[in-house]
Amino acid sequence: MRILKLIFKNAQRHKLRTFLTVLGISIAVIAFGLLRTVVTAWNVGVDASAADRLIVRQAVSFIFPLPYAYREKILQIQGIEKLSYMNWFGGIYKDKNQFFARMAVDPETLFDVYPEFVLSEQEKETFQKERNSCIVGRDIARQYNFKIGDVITLEGDIYPGRWDFVVKGIYQPKYKTTDATQMFFHWQYVDERMRTESSGRDGDVGWYIVKIKDPNQAGRISNQIDALFKNSRAETKTETERAFAQGFMSATSSIITAMNVMSFVIIGIILLVLGNTMIMAARERTREYAVFKTLGFNAKHLTGLIFGESLFISALGAGVGLLLTFPIVSFFEQNIPKGFFPVFQIEPITIILAASSALLIGVLASIFPIQRALTTKIVDGFRHVG
Repeated sequence: MRILKLIFKNAQRHKLRTFLTVLGISIAVIAFGLLRTVVTAWNVGVDASAADRLIVRQAVSFIFPLPYAYREKILQIQGIEKLSYMNWFGGIYKDKNQFFARMAVDPETLFDVYPEFVLSEQEKETFQKERNSCIVGRDIARQYNFKIGDVITLEGDIYPGRWDFVVKGIYQPKYKTTDATQMFFHWQYVDERMRTESSGRDGDVGWYIVKIKDPNQAGRISNQIDALFKNSRAETKTETERAFAQGFMSATSSIITAMNVMSFVIIGIILLVLGNTMIMAARERTREYAVFKTLGFNAKHLTGLIFGESLFISALGAGVGLLLTFPIVSFFEQNIPKGFFPVFQIEPITIILAASSALLIGVLASIFPIQRALTTKIVDGFRHVG
């Protein structure tokens, strides 16, 4: 108990220095938590990928379409359970800053391949029957206060013109990693309008989603699909949903990697901040440690004093930082467009990494001061001026 009391008293000896150290550690922990949350939020699409889903896209690039006629040929391959398709619509809602995924889909098969989009049977039937209907995710509905019956007007860019869609359903995410920030409407509705306007954008889909019976057959089925359209005007590349999601994010992978590295550089900054504080404290107390040795304090006692103070300061800074990280991340979640980060929340691994790193730094920052205190002779300690 006396050692604990001394640890607490020592930490309060230079209140301003201790306060600034705790503040520095807290800010670093907050920055670490926020950066790691951005990284994990960006990768959530990969984590949410299903093992039994394949994506069939244009071999040259994802941005090029595929003929609708491919649908029946793909369905003939053995091992395929369900098939659907999507088309990136784009468009502008209100202004260009209001971003969320807007896609033309096949309403009859969408929920067969994506059972994680939960919709009531009545909403599903209404959506499938009415050509100008749409459904939106729960998070988008909350952000823009969409209700059943509301009309969402989009200004087309890829598909020019004014487009009005009536909200007929709000889907709920089945899992926490399910994207609830999307808007879906009828591909047939878009295709028919493009045909009447002779735009040249009709008859094509963006990509096919294939649900297979056995995930172990993904390689075989992928090869068979691609072989069907080899040397055609639109060759295909079939890959697992995880590989597709990773490829989709590859353009920004360097930025995410940099953020990931930077989050761990912050750990080094914490070490420097706390290490500097402990070294300064050890130098100032050189004579005190000599007195302690004279009074019979052994190496275990001195180690406990220095180690305890370092751990106390690091734990206090980490605790304050983690407590503040939650409201700060929540603030960012409320103020960034939902479409950029469908799931923006602190993962347990982020908390574990932040807490364990701060405590480890508390241990590392005490090593040099402990070594100095234990190796300094009593006589040299009394002679020390500083």
